[in-house]
Amino acid sequence: MRQLCEGNVAVVKGAILAGCRAYYGYPITPASEIAEAAALYLPQVGGTFVQAESEVASINMVYGAAAAGVRAMTASSGPGLSLMQEGISYLAGAELPCVIVDVVRGGPGLGNIAPEQSDYFATVKGGGHGNYRNFVLAPASVQEMADLTVLAFDLADRYRNPAILLADGFTGQMIEPIDLEGYEISPVEKPWAVKGTPETRNNLLSSIYLETDELEAHVREMEAKYIRAQNVETRFELYQAEDAELLLVGFGIVSRVLRSAVDEARRQGLRVGLFRPISLWPFPSQALAKSAAKAEKVLVVELSNGQMVEDVRLALNGTVPVELYGRVGGNVPSVEEICEQLSGQRTVWA
Repeated sequence: MRQLCEGNVAVVKGAILAGCRAYYGYPITPASEIAEAAALYLPQVGGTFVQAESEVASINMVYGAAAAGVRAMTASSGPGLSLMQEGISYLAGAELPCVIVDVVRGGPGLGNIAPEQSDYFATVKGGGHGNYRNFVLAPASVQEMADLTVLAFDLADRYRNPAILLADGFTGQMIEPIDLEGYEISPVEKPWAVKGTPETRNNLLSSIYLETDELEAHVREMEAKYIRAQNVETRFELYQAEDAELLLVGFGIVSRVLRSAVDEARRQGLRVGLFRPISLWPFPSQALAKSAAKAEKVLVVELSNGQMVEDVRLALNGTVPVELYGRVGGNVPSVEEICEQLSGQRTVWA
């Protein structure tokens, strides 16, 4: 059924369709509607909603539910995500699946409640301690807020690892039509359980590893899982990129601005295209390198002062000049700004 829906609410509807039956969270702007929707809808399908006393408590509740074999999730924004980092590291180390939604607001510190993309490092590069990775997906529409939540649960279950939906304040708050028909959710064949069962005896970290060799073996097993994921779980979208001399790279709400900028720049006679990474981890490095092979320049546009641009530069390895245009503090660049940047009328910011 096609319906108008807010991005934050679409997350919860997608989660329920994905089999999520437990939500533990603490309200924070601009993500509070996720908790509100979870409190409304989860009890209707026999699920559990708990407003925790803090973000630290909520991520540990998710840990407990995941250890018991329940599809569980939480949501927050940057300050709350910072408080969850130790719990996320424990979830990854225990190989417990869960979904975490980060609706990014301006920072650092409390910042403001306007949209940014400045949590890229915190989610894509780990954030917490230890050798671990999060699966990170970046929606650019309300439909994708639902669709990528479903995908996040699938990835979390398949790889037994936390998966993060990295949205921005715009995407969380906007209202658009979505279609939730056609989902086919497969149940988990072997629900994980608490430590001690033959197939999951190592899935619960209850203390430190006193044996260094045991810990190394565990981390190597996780590393192998992440390498497998890098080979098969990259996702991206191309727009007018086949003949592009100037390639724009952006995710989330920025990619929508860039799509319009591509159309306008082509009307002005510039051969411009767009590469949108949908999976921020694993980052689609090979696809980007192939798409930029004929480009004279790559321009990365972010709502930060430069975070994803590091992965773009690593992917291209000096083969194409990479420049950054970033806006911060909750400011989102306009189509006119981007076109001025492309035509050389505006100074590159980094």
